[in-house]
Amino acid sequence: MRLIKILLFLQLIISLNSCGPLAYKKVDSSKISNDPDERVKRNIEEGRSFELFGGEKKFGGATTYEFASSNELWRATLDTIDFMPLTTANYSGGIIVTDWYSDNQNLNENIKITIRFLTNEIRSDALDLKIFYRNCDSLNKCKIIEKKGNLSKELKKEILKKAVIYQQQAKVKKDKKD
Repeated sequence: MRLIKILLFLQLIISLNSCGPLAYKKVDSSKISNDPDERVKRNIEEGRSFELFGGEKKFGGATTYEFASSNELWRATLDTIDFMPLTTANYSGGIIVTDWYSDNQNLNENIKITIRFLTNEIRSDALDLKIFYRNCDSLNKCKIIEKKGNLSKELKKEILKKAVIYQQQAKVKKDKKD
């Protein structure tokens, strides 16, 4: 008896749902714009947008996302350390980790760089850059230490310089479009 009540209740919900606001509506495709920006604006006006993870608001409800190729700080970082093999480059997580790198002069000493992006803005505290040194002896016993030194400061400075240049180039390119 209980099963019959549940089935009748589900049937009632399904039949009411097909009559209400969720019912299928025919749409004339000639009235819909091909321009995605116009469709986004229309969806927002009709209340069909949502905010994902409390993101930055745009057009009143949608979120904005930057792609890695349009983020000057990310591009500058990859261009600066392009001589090193990468282990991880996670844009959404905001981290780049290189593999151990050694120049041909001293094969027993390697370096590894970890870069965390704290913000997309180009400023001195936007990056957390750590450099690890690995020294191995003849028995392949290795010691890994983190050093904060001149190399870290120089890399950070070079990344920020390139990021500013990329930002200026993007601005000039945008001004030419307008």
